Amino acid sequence: MTSSNTTAGGACTGTGVPPHRMDRVVGVMKAYTTRVGEGPLPTEDRQFAEMLHNLGREFGATTGRARRCGWFNAVATRYACMINGIYELAVTNLDGLDTVDPIRVCVAYRLSGKRLDVPPCDAAQLNNCEPIYAELPGWRKSTHSARKFSQLPAAAKDYLKYICKLTGAPLSIVSVGPARGQTIVV
Repeated sequence: MTSSNTTAGGACTGTGVPPHRMDRVVGVMKAYTTRVGEGPLPTEDRQFAEMLHNLGREFGATTGRARRCGWFNAVATRYACMINGIYELAVTNLDGLDTVDPIRVCVAYRLSGKRLDVPPCDAAQLNNCEPIYAELPGWRKSTHSARKFSQLPAAAKDYLKYICKLTGAPLSIVSVGPARGQTIVV
């Protein structure tokens, strides 16, 4: 969550790196969806958010305000990959799902009886979208000590592979906690 420009082009305006020097775009996202403030959040789930908040997660760094939380939104992520030319994914906060079973993933939206695989352009329409979910089994064990992808529980690896398949971008990094050593390069 940021007030900065979060598109791949924003890297050029924010850092001064010229576009012709960019040779790879990594999409950094959480293993679930969060949002600060008002507006559409199709996968929002108050019970899931409460669980994350009770773990001491998902509060604004500046304001301390609780973030809105929802399930991973493959529709929005797939669209972000397309418009930003995302080459690979870095998935953070996988450990936030360690106790969740089952885990839901939004694979499409339903709007006025029609299935949408891309988000509508109109925020009012997006606000009326109903998520279509797939459910995956949780792993119900801590991932905090994993330092290699192979050390993750099988269900956690399956979850990561599934969201990468849905978004069309391979996984390059996954984090299982806030410490530098809890970042796994795949």
